[in-house]
Amino acid sequence: MLLDNTPLYQAPKGVKTRWASFENPDALPGKGGMKNGGRKGDANRVVAAGESVILAHAEGTSGIVRRIWITINNRSAKFLRGVRIDMYWDGAEKPAVSAPLGDFFGHGLGRMATFDSALLSSPEGRSFNCVFPMPFRDSMKIVFTNDCDEQVDMLFYDVDYTIGDDVGDCLYFHAFYNRERETQYKKDYTILPTLRGKGRFLGVNFGVIANQDIYFNTWWGEGEAKLYIDGDTQYPTLCGTGTEDYIGSAWSQGQYANLYQGCHVADHENMQFCFYRYHLPDPIYFYESIRYEMFQIGCYYPEHREMFHKLGKPVYTNAEGYHEIDFTNAPEFGLFEREKDDWSSVAYFYLDKPSSDLPSLPSYADRIAGLVAEEAADSGFMKLD
Repeated sequence: MLLDNTPLYQAPKGVKTRWASFENPDALPGKGGMKNGGRKGDANRVVAAGESVILAHAEGTSGIVRRIWITINNRSAKFLRGVRIDMYWDGAEKPAVSAPLGDFFGHGLGRMATFDSALLSSPEGRSFNCVFPMPFRDSMKIVFTNDCDEQVDMLFYDVDYTIGDDVGDCLYFHAFYNRERETQYKKDYTILPTLRGKGRFLGVNFGVIANQDIYFNTWWGEGEAKLYIDGDTQYPTLCGTGTEDYIGSAWSQGQYANLYQGCHVADHENMQFCFYRYHLPDPIYFYESIRYEMFQIGCYYPEHREMFHKLGKPVYTNAEGYHEIDFTNAPEFGLFEREKDDWSSVAYFYLDKPSSDLPSLPSYADRIAGLVAEEAADSGFMKLD
């Protein structure tokens, strides 16, 4: 079972269930739904530009956050990347989780999508759900912050957790967001910088916008996943065979969603892809350190050769700038080093401490810069006739 080993037919001694929402933000016994005579008086609220709202908190008790559900009425790219979610464990000053709302919940590139997986889901592409077990020993706090220059008109949420759990020698849940708007030549994209400690790597969500101006619609995903663990330096212990291979597919990526791997956005026209891999059946443990990177390698086929040649577009790049492949003796199929693609990701892991030395979340401007059709995205607001 994902959350604990308690049989379904037993109730663990001393463990109590709590739900936090605007109807009972402190999750106090007998205090839910009190406004408007108990007739749905406080289901949602406005969150002003720059405002932070504590979604859930607990003090002086152990427990496990078991489920988070959120929806907002405006789900355009600005808000998906501009709203952030922060999580604090056991009084730490630095959050263990600090990520854009959309990316954390699997909606990368400022795009909503319908998908279902073992840990994250959006049943109809209008909500944010996660069921990562998040244990704490004596306190927790989950915060919603609107970094946008406009208000969130309607925020609804539920944070479901238990208190009084025997969490023992638990590891703490963490998430790390990164973005490289223009990847660099022969420099691997960093999913997780060097992290020291003991823990378990859970998986990652990716967002990729491939550079069509340089590479047309050629395949961008020949890069190999490389996980350096417990002192690896030049070469990793864990190495994949290609990006689509890493998420269980092959020969490029189409749209699909499985429990542990999927590609819920496969927009070949705009060369935008959102995909994930969760290491639940194949755990990745580390005891001293971990670092995770992805090659930036693409490939071409015969039809691409002709296209590049006819239009004089560059394929290879080097320190001096772009230059064309000499196709006179080039093979029918080939790999090439890519750059200037837009990669973003959220890595999920457990660590033996409630905070880390990883870089802080980039600014709102850096997170939102260059997103396609930022203002054209459907807000999803339901209008009643």
